[in-house]
Order: sequence, then structure tokens, then C-alpha cells
Amino acid sequence: MKQADRKRVLSGIKPSGELNIGGYGGALHQFVNMQNEGYDCYFFVPDLHAITVPQDPKLLFQRSKSVAAYYIAAGIDPKKATIFIQSHVAAHAELGWLLETQAHFGELGRMTQFKEKSGGKESFSSALFTYPVLMAADILVHQATHVPVGDDQKQHLELTRDLAVRFNHRFGTTFKVPDPIIQPIGSRIMGLDDPAKKMSKSNPNRNSYVLLEDRPDEIRKKISRAVTDSEGTVRYDWEAKPEVSNLIEIYAVFSGESVAAIERRYEGIGYGPFKQDIADAVIAKLAPMQSRFNDIVESEELLSILRDGARKAAESAASTLLKAKQAMGLLSLN
Repeated sequence: MKQADRKRVLSGIKPSGELNIGGYGGALHQFVNMQNEGYDCYFFVPDLHAITVPQDPKLLFQRSKSVAAYYIAAGIDPKKATIFIQSHVAAHAELGWLLETQAHFGELGRMTQFKEKSGGKESFSSALFTYPVLMAADILVHQATHVPVGDDQKQHLELTRDLAVRFNHRFGTTFKVPDPIIQPIGSRIMGLDDPAKKMSKSNPNRNSYVLLEDRPDEIRKKISRAVTDSEGTVRYDWEAKPEVSNLIEIYAVFSGESVAAIERRYEGIGYGPFKQDIADAVIAKLAPMQSRFNDIVESEELLSILRDGARKAAESAASTLLKAKQAMGLLSLN
């Protein structure tokens, strides 16, 4: 496949908390698959998005390194994919401002995540209101053709598409209009205590989530306590059996088996053995990842990868940013 014909994908994981297995299923697992499927991959750490809400600077610094280290530990190859920190590439923020001039106040106010994060608060940053525009800039500045999204990000990608079309119509064709990649399995792993809520570290119930750094005994305990139902049948049906369906998705992501194969394997078998095998699959996948993470997170190797990634990403973004500025009539000295 010629370089010009390759599909380009861009995505990232916000460094605002410790990563759990939902982040693996919804992002890391997919990133590795897309890399191996031949996409031209740009995976970044969106630290500018993290600071739309208050962050402890020391924690943000460490978490940004940790997310980048987990990219590599999960199997992303910096020789095949570009790995970088968002704030290291100034074109993201600059294009974000240009696109803000094209975004409408009303459409930003309708963003569901803004409503959820600002609801009940007396004050919040203006960046929380406008960050979907920066998200659009992240995607458009690299001319991404595809973006992996879960249910909670579909609205933001639609805004990105709308802004690209609006800009192209007003100023001439400048941006590619990206298409979503929606994975049927694993894109949104839910809490072990409540399948109606996305798995999140913010849940006060520590048994609701499994962190990527959890020890084997912690993983076994948490999965053994995962809610199920009284039917006793391992069957995939989100409407009738959301608790068990969530566990099946976790098992499918970490074992590599299909949903149908899992249903056949546990036909006539109770939830006990099923949960034990889920724990085994999660532990088997996380053990080498944790080892590689510990080796690289504080290393010069990681910093070297991020420097190289920032250089490549800056080169990728420069021509698009210049084209957008010239299209809008901004004076260029190039």
C-alpha cells in the first residue's frame, strides 16, 4: 500500500488518573490492533485536555509519562507509530484557536460531556467548554482519516466533522473529514459493580475497577466480587444480562476469544469458573505489560521516543496549520 493511500488514525488517553482495564479494552488493545493492521498511527497523550479541570502538577507530570509508557508496554512500536505528548506540538493549540472562530456557542453548549462535568458547579474553566474544539484540532491537524471512538465520544467526533466541513466550505478544501472506528467489543467496559456506569477510578468502590497496575491477588478478588445475576447462564445479551455481558466483553478482550466461543465454553457451567478464567486471562495479559512498564517509565528510552515522536508529529502538523492560516487570510512569511 502506498503511503498516500494508508488510512491515518489518531487517538489518545488523557493523563487524568490511573489507567484501568477499561482503558485497555477501549484504547490500548485497539491501538495495537490498528498498528498491526497497517494504519498510519498517531497516538498521543492529551495533557492539554487534562488541565481543563484542576490537576496536581506533580501528578500530571507523572501520569503523562505513565500513559506514554503504557502505550509502549502494551505493544505499540515507536518504529511503526508516532507517540507524542500533545503539549509538545504547538500546532494543536494554535489550530484549536483558529477552529474556535468557526465553532458556535450553541453547539458547544449542547455537548453532553460538558453538561455532565459542569453540572452542579458554581464555576468551571472556559477551556472545559471549548475543549471539544481542541479535540477537533488534534484530529484535523494531522489529517486523520479515522478515529476510534466509544459511545461517549461520538458527539465530539460529529463536531469535528462539522467543523471540517464548515471550514472547507468557507475557506476551500483544507481538512480531511474523519470517519469513526467503532469497535463492537471492548470499546466501553463498564464497572464491575454496576454495568450501567463506565469503569472509572472515580468510583469510591475500589472493587468496581481493575487497574493496570493491580497485583494478581487484587485482580482475582475484584473479579470474583463482580455482580452477575440469578440466572447462572453465561450468555451475551446487554439488554437482559448487562452484568454478565460486561464480563464476557472483558474476557473477549483479554483472551482474544470471540463472544460465541466464550458462550459455548461455559454452557452449563456456573459463574464461579467463568470468573476464575476471566481473572487468569487478565493477569496473563497484564503481567508482561507491567514488567515492561516498570522498565521504561523512568528511562531515557521513553524520553527519546517522546522527543522523536514530537518531532515527527510537528512535521506532520506544520503543513496543515500553514494551509489553514493561509486559507483564512493570515499573513504568512513562508
